[in-house]
Amino acid sequence: MARVLKIDNALKKRFQRKETSRSVNKRDKRVFFLIVCEGEATEPNYFKALQKSLPPNSVNVIMDIKGTGRNTDSLVDFAIKYRDGSLQAYDRVWAIFDRDSFKDSTFNDAIQNGTNNDIQVGWTNEAFELWFLLHFQYVNNAMGREDYKSYLEREITNKMGKPYKYKKNAKDTYTILKTYGNQEQAIEWAKKLDNEFTCNRYATHNPTTKVYKLIEELADPIAILNNRESKI
Repeated sequence: MARVLKIDNALKKRFQRKETSRSVNKRDKRVFFLIVCEGEATEPNYFKALQKSLPPNSVNVIMDIKGTGRNTDSLVDFAIKYRDGSLQAYDRVWAIFDRDSFKDSTFNDAIQNGTNNDIQVGWTNEAFELWFLLHFQYVNNAMGREDYKSYLEREITNKMGKPYKYKKNAKDTYTILKTYGNQEQAIEWAKKLDNEFTCNRYATHNPTTKVYKLIEELADPIAILNNRESKI
């Protein structure tokens, strides 16, 4: 008959404490993002591809990405309700939407609503494609969505050495930006645009994109983890 090894109760408790500690540490090394997007394809496709290419880090980034088809104020309300009704405690909640052709008051109120309810608002004036274009060139003149499209096609065609047609809902946009563009430069140019405006009449901040702030957080989740731990 095989001999049964008995473990002293004190040792058993010590092992249990270690396992509990490991479990807690493992849990604490994850940072949870909720990203609620106005678009149902363009923005979700971009962030899902970005998620797969995030560099290895001591903190795991868990992204819950929702493409809603909602706009501005209703999108922010959705983000608030989804966060408050979720069993998952999110470290950061982002609402991603564009200025497009919405009324100034609607756009400004949506941003203020997010700020008042601890929602990070990654808005762009005028269209999300501004963030894409900044991977290739600095632009500080107001443009419409179609203008961004033509500029993107020209820049990427030049980089690829063959004709490129931008498709709004394409799944390979992030890969193309990563291959032929410069994300670090895009962040710096986005910051430069952001610094041009200081008032809270956000609809007049054209061109501007706040998407770079989310990109920086995803690349450095340790800062969010440290902030969470400081509140414990």
